[in-house]
Parts: sequence; C-alpha cells; structure tokens
Amino acid sequence: MKTSNANVLLGLLACFLLILSSCSSDDDSNAESIPFTADIFHSVNGKGVAFQGITNNAISWNWDFGDGNTSTQKNPIHSYSEGGYYTAVLTAADETGATIVKEVELAIDITPYVLLTGGATAESGKTWKLSSAHSDGDYFANADAELSAFDGAPAPLPAGIFGAGLGMGEVYEDEFTFFFDGSYEQDVKADGAVFSGLLYQFVTTGGAGIVNDGGADFGLCTGMFTPEAATFTYTESENMTVSSVYGPGGMLTYNGVSTLDFSGEAFIGLKDFQQKVIIQELTDNSMRLVLFLAASQDFIGVNTNAVILTFEVVK
Repeated sequence: MKTSNANVLLGLLACFLLILSSCSSDDDSNAESIPFTADIFHSVNGKGVAFQGITNNAISWNWDFGDGNTSTQKNPIHSYSEGGYYTAVLTAADETGATIVKEVELAIDITPYVLLTGGATAESGKTWKLSSAHSDGDYFANADAELSAFDGAPAPLPAGIFGAGLGMGEVYEDEFTFFFDGSYEQDVKADGAVFSGLLYQFVTTGGAGIVNDGGADFGLCTGMFTPEAATFTYTESENMTVSSVYGPGGMLTYNGVSTLDFSGEAFIGLKDFQQKVIIQELTDNSMRLVLFLAASQDFIGVNTNAVILTFEVVK
C-alpha cells in the first residue's frame, strides 16, 4: 500500500515537472516571437513631463524632447523651461540595429501669451488675420462703458460684410504676426493698404492716403500704410483708459482687461488714432478684439465707436 502511494506521488510529480517544462518552452517560444515594438506614454504636470518608453525587445532608447534637450533613459522625466508646443521623439533600437521612431505632440503650460505667439518653438511666430466668417460676438459698437451696439449696423456682423457689403474684401487678407520675443510684423499684401478710419485718413493724410472708401457710411475705409519693424506689448490684466465721447472729461476706463499695444505706427486690424486694443477672447485658433474708432469731426481723435472683430490663425 505504501509502495502504491509512493508510485502515485512519483507519477504526479513527474506530470507536474512535465507541465512546467512544457510551460517554460512555450514562454521561450513566445518571447522569441514577440515583435520589436515601441510606443510612448506620458503625463504632464505644469512644465514637467514624465515619459515612458513602452517597448518590446528594445535595447536602447534615445529621446529628443523638442527643446534641444535629449536623454538615453528608457523612462526619463524632463522639465521644459518655457511653455509652448513641443514634439517629443523616441527612437528605440533592438539588438539587430533596427529602429522604430515614435513622436508625441505636447502642449506645455499654455498661457495666453503662448496662444498669441505660438510659444518659444514657433520660429516663424504666429500669424493672424481678420476672419471673414466673423463670429456671434462681432459687431459695430459705441465707445461707451458697455460697448453697446451701434444703431443701424447689423449685430452680429454677417459673414464677409466688409467684402460683399462694403466692397473692401481686401481687409480680410492682411496678416499680423506675433513672435515670442516680442517682435511684430505686418503684411499689407499687394494693395499696400490697410483697414482704417476715414476721419483718421483725412486728418493724417488730407484724404490722399485713402484707397477704398467703401465703408464711408460707418467711418471706415482702406488707407496706404508701410509697415516697419515693430514690437508689441501684451498685458494680461489692466485698467485701460481711453478717450471716449461717452466718458466724463472725454475719458473712459475699462477695468481688468487684457490688452495689446504696439510700438511706432504698428497696429492690428484697424489703423486709427488709438493703437492699443482690448482682447475679449483668446484661444489657440481665434481671438476677438475691441478696436477703437474716432469717427466724429466734432471730436477729432476722440473715440466714438469700436469695431469688435474676430481674428483667425493663418495656417
């Protein structure tokens, strides 16, 4: 009886070893058949990014973080010095020398300034133009505290109004480029003219600078302008005081607004007595600005109106 039990135990042990041997062989076979693969997992915390190389059968990992820094660690952690848009690239290699390249697009610490300029890696800056589609927030306003809608003008502005409606479609073509270092460029295209205030043109050029007066009913036109090298200033929040026929003493303050201002004769969107504008909304692909306009011969240089317009990114 004892011998029989021993034989049974020996038989079970033999079967168990056979199973283990079989499993080990399957594992080895599976390991050899696993293809060489690579992918990227990442997590972002502020300007810091933890990267993980998800690889099979790789023996080396080379990372390019897109800001001039690199790493050969499999799972590096990298801190970007500036917010912006980056492309991180992983090049994984196996023992045969074969490589796989994977990349991931990163949006790091995206501030309004980065939305405006494209960030430190945007060597060509970020270019904007007036959107011909307009938006529900685009309208012709009074330069009062509420920026109330101007009677007699459509609100919101219909798509293409400056073209089909006023015959000045060229205002949708001009481009405005913001660079991360604070420099600024304008491209006025072939006509050499820009969207402008009609009164401004009469005061500054005697009317000689007017190219297209199709918007005269609203105090608008296009006027000759030669861009020069310029800079811009972005302020995230300030109390902006402007001239206004609606304000006490001819002045009015808009509290806690984001603004853009420009050096020299530079401007964005509308060339008039005042270059500084209010940013109402700013996203990655669009921004809506308040552009002030002085349109009364009784108050030369004092804002009577504002044109609230949406700009889009030039792709």
